[in-house]
Amino acid sequence: VVIDADGLKLLSRIPYWETKLPTNSILTPHPGEMSVLTGETINEIQSSRLEKAEHYAQKWGHVVVLKGAFTIIAAPDGRTALIPVASAALARAGSGDVLAGLIVGFRSQGIAAYESAVLATWIHAQAGVLIAESIGSDACVMAGNILKGIEYLMKELLPTGN
Repeated sequence: VVIDADGLKLLSRIPYWETKLPTNSILTPHPGEMSVLTGETINEIQSSRLEKAEHYAQKWGHVVVLKGAFTIIAAPDGRTALIPVASAALARAGSGDVLAGLIVGFRSQGIAAYESAVLATWIHAQAGVLIAESIGSDACVMAGNILKGIEYLMKELLPTGN
């Protein structure tokens, strides 16, 4: 299960929601959604993003993709990845939907939860940077442009004919 956006906000209303999700579900909050899930302020989350993502991944037993500049992917078993990209091109309406869809696509192919989240987040970030560079501005990037960047990157990453 991959949960994003308002789904995360709705979870926070369900007592013990973390125990009701399938093992290794993937949560993809931005700092505001993480604030709603945890009851902590956005400033508290932002001041220690890495620690918060790791703590809640372990506490909840699910993969946490804490979106934002330098997105953090934390697994319940302690594995953590940081995507070294900070681009306004990714801070657009629909960009998170593209990321969630990419994660779901990898999961549906049998790739494990943490690995799907890391792979999708890396490709998503690279696509945003690539498209911003090709357009000449990160302010003009839209979610549909990121999809085109993903298409290009996937063609480059996969062997011919696959």
